Amino acid sequence: MAQADAQTADGPPTAATPRDRTHDVGQLADEAPDTMTLHTRDAFRLFLGRRSNAAGQVVSIAGGVRFAATLKAIWYLSENDNPYADWMLIRAYAGVANLRGQLATAIREREAAIASLKQRGLALSVMASRSPKTVELGFRSPYGYATADLLVEYDYFVRMIKSLVLKDRMSDADGHAAIRQITRRIRTLFLEPIRWERYLFREVLRPLCRRDFLEGAGPEGEKRVAAAVALFGELPREVLTGASAPRHTRRRVRPTEAELRLLQQAPLTAADPAALSEAELI
Repeated sequence: MAQADAQTADGPPTAATPRDRTHDVGQLADEAPDTMTLHTRDAFRLFLGRRSNAAGQVVSIAGGVRFAATLKAIWYLSENDNPYADWMLIRAYAGVANLRGQLATAIREREAAIASLKQRGLALSVMASRSPKTVELGFRSPYGYATADLLVEYDYFVRMIKSLVLKDRMSDADGHAAIRQITRRIRTLFLEPIRWERYLFREVLRPLCRRDFLEGAGPEGEKRVAAAVALFGELPREVLTGASAPRHTRRRVRPTEAELRLLQQAPLTAADPAALSEAELI
């Protein structure tokens, strides 16, 4: 039987051989859960964020869980050929990559200083938690894993700084300032896509796509473009044409050369955004 299958695999289908048997192969799945281990409360708080209470006495704080979920939703929205979804994914990933780079550089510098001390006879170690927190990662988009990568880098940075403070390589003030500065940058990064999601998924903007920028899009298309420009700013031309694309996108549209020429010439805004009411913008 195996021989018969091999003989027909590259030949024309026969009555006894299905035309396409790829459905017999199951979807890929993880053999074991992906996990992330965090040693500091700072990193775990940054991962979870904080929800506001019903009385409004506690202000919500965006965390890595919310950030990853928001990017997943925008990633799915990119399937609709939505250029602003693509732009947000580009911006968010660039922010993640930039912060990871900053953390990696700061860690390398401090590791070099520790190595220098060891050469002189003083061997210092980086502290670790007696009971670190390991969580399973149920992310369903690449952006969730990019978020986890940022968080573990931040976690190690905090461990490094707190170790250096305890072992008199940094002052309390300098240590707190270093952690506070990078924490604020990460929280700021988390906030932007959450704000964008709030509007991108409103009824007036959800159907937005690149066709809305072309001549003949009609009043509804023009309204969507004007609202997007007013809320998020003018779209870069290279994002509209697809020359600049997210690292990960669900967009599968392949415009023809004629369509590309139209996108290269299309205005990046439509009707005067100032003429739209607040209700129309949101």
